[in-house]
Amino acid sequence: MRKIKLTFLGGVGTVTGSKYLLDDGHNQILLDCGLFQGFKQLRLRNWAKLPIAPAQIDAVILTHAHIDHSGYLPVLVKDGFGGPVYATPATQALCDVLLPDSGYLQERDADFANKYGFSKHTPAKPLYTQADAEASLEQFEMVPFNTPHKTGDLTFRMIPAGHILGAASVEVKWNGRTLVFSGDLGRFDHPFMNPPAVITHADYVVIESTYGNRLHNHQSPDAALRDIVVETASRGGTIIIPAFAVGRAQEILFHLHNLKASNKIPDIPVYLDSPMAIDASDIFCTFTNSHGLSREEARAVCATATYVRHAEDSKNLDTNGIPKIIISASGMATGGRILHHIKKLATDHRNALVFVGFQAGGTRGEALVSGAESVKIHGQYVPIRADVHSLSMLSAHGDANDLIHWLSQLNQAPKSVFVTHGEPAAADTLRKKIEETFSWNCVVPDYLQSVTLD
Repeated sequence: MRKIKLTFLGGVGTVTGSKYLLDDGHNQILLDCGLFQGFKQLRLRNWAKLPIAPAQIDAVILTHAHIDHSGYLPVLVKDGFGGPVYATPATQALCDVLLPDSGYLQERDADFANKYGFSKHTPAKPLYTQADAEASLEQFEMVPFNTPHKTGDLTFRMIPAGHILGAASVEVKWNGRTLVFSGDLGRFDHPFMNPPAVITHADYVVIESTYGNRLHNHQSPDAALRDIVVETASRGGTIIIPAFAVGRAQEILFHLHNLKASNKIPDIPVYLDSPMAIDASDIFCTFTNSHGLSREEARAVCATATYVRHAEDSKNLDTNGIPKIIISASGMATGGRILHHIKKLATDHRNALVFVGFQAGGTRGEALVSGAESVKIHGQYVPIRADVHSLSMLSAHGDANDLIHWLSQLNQAPKSVFVTHGEPAAADTLRKKIEETFSWNCVVPDYLQSVTLD
């Protein structure tokens, strides 16, 4: 029986860049293929060569579509990977939107840096282009949930993980061993997303730890949003909400829809200012098997907002003085149209800036929720005078109790549990919690560490 080597190429010591390489000396399989985000030393890893030539990788299996799990695929393909990319149908549909948009934004940011001369590189270049991203989509193959699929010598199964549309935990059966990769696990009490499915057996588990050291605030999201909207609108201000285009934008619309329907907030306009989030909302209305809303209910939620596709219309939102709500990507304020809204609107004390999810270290979002009085955008420091709020209860990730509950469904102790995809404090706290709760062998791996699975 061949031994399997597991190498952690990302998603360790951070919540970004998830990549796990499985190698038995005959097949090389990559679980997830994400971009690093946040601190500069992490982002520089996106430009470094992988320790394995992409052409040697036989296949990629994606847990879900978020860029920190899928966004490196265009680089992998550009550098020689020619195998299949396996994903659930909803994940493929979302990647059809997210990856070209990621390439487009990188091209636009490079052009902007070159035009205004604020890059240290001459010329500034994108990591990959929209054309590179579109080329990578040609290699996708859809794998439905709960359907065993064989690639090379291994068989894998996508198991619903909650979190976002199409998100999966991946069960891998290979050389007599069962490995389970949690992917990003959703919440067991989400207002409309389905909870993670039960997994009962694994020899080895790789589990995320984004909220491994925290419990979610159980304050009502409707009440928290209501208070912010009412207060900000009363002083003639605008509410700016950075939100991930996939999942979080639709969740915010869900809560705003409820508030408007019950007349708990003023009837001010809501704008969804992100072509990617608009496309993701359409997908949200199609793949209703991943959540608890009917197609009609999903459409009603999405109709809460006026869609803003064109850049000129987006700019007009910043000069229109009426109170309003702007939802725009990206959720950590690392790029996209939200940067222009922050530049124009966060300097006004009447306005409010509302963060609605986890903010990775080194991002503008993390700096702002930590109280930064200014942030650097497009080479210039922007003073922050708007109220800054963080609604920590709005998260698509399970908290520490959810993660322990998910593990508790295993019918016997795995040989090892590897705690990944978390900031160092979160990962180590979850490690201790797992050891104390189950007395299982538990490891927080290092970047580029390899372990042999007996």
